Order: sequence, then structure tokens, then C-alpha cells
Amino acid sequence: MKAPIHLALVLVLATVPLRTQGAESDPAMLSKLESCAVCHGANGISVADGIPNLAGQKANYLRGQLSAFKNGTRKNDIMSVVAPQLSDDEIQALAAYFASRQGAPNGEARSETPPQVAMGKISIPDDYRSRFTVYRTTDFSAPRNQVRFNYANETALVAARAGRPLPDGSFILVATFSAALGSDGNPVKGPDGHFVPKDPVNFNAMAREAGWGDAIPALLRDENWNFGTFKADRTSNAGSQATCLGCHRGQAGASYLFSHKELTDAAKKAN
Repeated sequence: MKAPIHLALVLVLATVPLRTQGAESDPAMLSKLESCAVCHGANGISVADGIPNLAGQKANYLRGQLSAFKNGTRKNDIMSVVAPQLSDDEIQALAAYFASRQGAPNGEARSETPPQVAMGKISIPDDYRSRFTVYRTTDFSAPRNQVRFNYANETALVAARAGRPLPDGSFILVATFSAALGSDGNPVKGPDGHFVPKDPVNFNAMAREAGWGDAIPALLRDENWNFGTFKADRTSNAGSQATCLGCHRGQAGASYLFSHKELTDAAKKAN
């Protein structure tokens, strides 16, 4: 059985040079490292081909990149959220730590996605169309020819109508369908003026329940929200929530929901 990520971090920190170990032996620093490990691995070996390894990189280089993300001169959906939460001393300590790690042979080794951020808590109910309410419909013309529906459950609607943050028990679902095409090859519009849906394309969901955020590293935690992406048949895609968590964190003032205003407006009109 593999050691949990926090134990792995403790073990690898035991080998960090004395010069850098002071800050990293602090529980707060371990929390920062747990957040880094979500994408870059506890030892600086990343979890995916599209994510760079940090192990063995020069400390000055890593410090410069983190500083650039922090001050906004370099952009990335996740790092632009994570880096501004780090102090200059923490940036220096993290750079020194990852520089002290041994690089992956030929850059081919990969770490596993930490279970704390793996998708899986959310499932889409079969009766979502009758249980949930559509609060926004978006048409996408050629070449996509799709229509997207934003759904919210009653818990989210009640809170939005009252002007309260979305509480535990809230469920937001985004369902995308191909548009039905007419004989002229153009999307058919229904009585509501929107494209008529035909076949499901994919689903995306965000939901929250008590305790769902407890294990997510602090720098990426969006209260108790969890995220999931799904195929056309509503089976879950395997993978990490890291990008979703980082992207939605910027919407903290709107219950982490990009379409919060549309949800609020629709909830009040339906009252």
C-alpha cells in the first residue's frame, strides 16, 4: 500500500539540506508542498506529460518563475491562483526544495494523481431534467452547432433567490448537446428561440457537501466544492480536479460559480 501524500512529504523532507529544511518542516509549509504535489508530485516529478517536472531544476529558475506567476507577468490557470498566495520566503523555500530533488530519468517518470483531488464524488442523477431547473441556455453556431444548458438543484436556487452563498447540498450541472439540424444544414430553433437539442456531447458538474473540501490542499480548496467532467453517457472522466479548482477559485465572491449572476436572476424571476 502506498503512503499517503502527507507521509510521503514528511519522508522526503527528511533528506532536504539543512539550509532549506527550516521552513519546510513547518506544518504550513507542508501544506504548500501538498498543493504543489497535486500537479508536480511530492518529489517534483509531475503527474502528466503536459505538466513540467520541477525536480532538479535550478533554484534561481524556479524562484523566478514562481515570482512571475505571483506578480502576473506570467499566466497560467492554476499557477496564477496558487503563486499569489505564497510569501517571498515560501517561494524561496519551495524553489530550494524542488531543486534538491533528483530529476526523472529521461524525464519519462510520472507521479500518480493524489487521491485528494481525483474526480469521483459527483454522479449525475438519471432524472436531472425533472429534478433540476435550467437557468441559462447558450447556443453555439457552426462549426460547433451545439446548445448548452446550465442546471441548478433546488438547494442552489433557494440560496441564490435569497441572496445567500450557495451552501452544502448545492449542485450545478452543465449539459451540452449537439443541435438538431434542418434540411438546410442549419440548427433548428424551438419555441423558446434556442437550438433544439439532439444528442448529448458532454457534462460538467460542480457540487458541494459537508467535508468534501477537507482533504483538498489549502491553496486549491474551494470550500467544499468538488468538480467532475463526464462523457456523453454520463460516465465520469478519470482525472484531477486541479484545473477546475484553480479556475473557479477566482470566483470565490460568487460562490465559485462563473454563472452566479445568471443563476440569481433566474431564481428571482421564478419566484
